[in-house]
Amino acid sequence: MKKIFLAATLVATSVSAFSQNFQPPLIRQHIEFLASDELEGRGTASLGEIRAANYIADIFQKLGLKPYGTGGSYFQPFETSIAIEGKAHELTGRNVIGFLDNGAAKTIVVGAHYDHLGRGFQGSSLSPDSKGKIHNGADDNASGTTGVLELAKYFVENDVKEKHNYLFITFSGEELGLIGSKHFTEKPTLPLTNIAAMVNMDMIGRLDDNKGIIVSGWGTSPAWGKLIPALAKSQNLKYTVDSSGTGASDHTSFYLKNIPVVQFFTGTHSDYHKISDDADKINVDGEARILNVIAGLLQNLDKEKSDPEFIATTSNPHDGTTTSNFKVTLGVMPDYSYSGKGLRIDGVSKARPADKAGILVGDIITKLGGAEIGTIYDYMDILSKHEKGQEVEAVLLRGKEVKKVKVTF
Repeated sequence: MKKIFLAATLVATSVSAFSQNFQPPLIRQHIEFLASDELEGRGTASLGEIRAANYIADIFQKLGLKPYGTGGSYFQPFETSIAIEGKAHELTGRNVIGFLDNGAAKTIVVGAHYDHLGRGFQGSSLSPDSKGKIHNGADDNASGTTGVLELAKYFVENDVKEKHNYLFITFSGEELGLIGSKHFTEKPTLPLTNIAAMVNMDMIGRLDDNKGIIVSGWGTSPAWGKLIPALAKSQNLKYTVDSSGTGASDHTSFYLKNIPVVQFFTGTHSDYHKISDDADKINVDGEARILNVIAGLLQNLDKEKSDPEFIATTSNPHDGTTTSNFKVTLGVMPDYSYSGKGLRIDGVSKARPADKAGILVGDIITKLGGAEIGTIYDYMDILSKHEKGQEVEAVLLRGKEVKKVKVTF
């Protein structure tokens, strides 16, 4: 997904102060298992996903985290419909949830998705002739899942009783449209009113020091701008920021429930969503530095007099309120959890093209300017081909009714 970045580069003069809280060999060990051919790409509801879920749950249990799924287990199952070769199938995915109970009033969620594209029948593979081929997803998102495991270990073993509890969650169904995280926020195993913030890690395994990290959700709370710069400097990390609380990852589900969010991301690369995203390409030393920043952020949040203040952001690249790489926008908030064909609308900005055309929340746009919309990526591609002032036809579903409206960009 395209994002809007505000450059903010800080470089420390020395790397001698690096903390050694996180050990690269342990990071590599987790990623090599999660991204092994044995797990067959961890497709949602697949045997490989179940084995990955068991691996995560076993570690949570060994650490002494409380099971915080359903039925007294670490697992929170959810039903989802997956279209394979044009036919819909009802399958069961599962989030894996462990709770570090410090007896506090508020909890911080630390999350990442552990699913990937399996054998190329789920999600959006970018490899040619990819069906049947294992997509290991070492960076996407064995790297983020490893971050959750290592942060859980750190906070269990640091001999400190923090002023927050921590809910460690690995989500499934992210590649199908944030399904697991949306399920959690709709049916939380911990009241959402008790959640102070959500920290997300999606693809933190390919750090390039020349590019640095991307920090999303920056605008959802003043806390991030106050605390992260010094931490990044301490690890000699350049960074850019994305103010929006929405994007193509699981923090979006929490932001839409008015929870401050922040996501860490090392950027896309030539192996993104391809069969070549393998463990040998992971920068484990770089991931250790990123985890130092996140651990420091969690520790510093504990020192603040109050929990992070939530701010609703407007810098969604689709809503037309900010400058983006698109020359035009509809002025809508896509429903990132929607896994069917078309673009389902979660929000419509007033006086923008969609609003003027009469498009409503809940509508599913199936065709725009004569081009079919299968996924949000199709929608973005269509936007990139239009100019301001052009009038196009949008075909949409409103319930069972097919409607056609004229949209002027």
